[in-house]
Amino acid sequence: MGKKQFKVAIIEDDITISQMYRFKFEAEGYQVETASNGKLGLALAEEMKPDIILLDLMMPEMNGDEMLQKLRAKPWGKTMKVVVLTNMGEQEIPEEVKQMGVVAVILKADMTPRQVAELVKQQLAA
Repeated sequence: MGKKQFKVAIIEDDITISQMYRFKFEAEGYQVETASNGKLGLALAEEMKPDIILLDLMMPEMNGDEMLQKLRAKPWGKTMKVVVLTNMGEQEIPEEVKQMGVVAVILKADMTPRQVAELVKQQLAA
């Protein structure tokens, strides 16, 4: 019996960033799906039931904090692990986002994909 393959959903409107993380996580053996806005991300999360979501906040159609609110309103989404991936400064991040049970808030500019992958690995092992 092989070890469980963790599922990662990347909800990010910047295709370059999205692909960079996809490649990193696939190289680490994760099953990865991506969505380019919160509306598609919510549908993806419902269909995929990922083990963890990397969620950008500033996106078209439905931003990340709105998607997170809708996710937390679903029975299956209440406890889903979410890492917020943003370029907003700590003070700009809405307080509600921090109170909605995110496991980490990462400033994109401050961490390499390898560091993000390490953080995700730690969260999935917790």
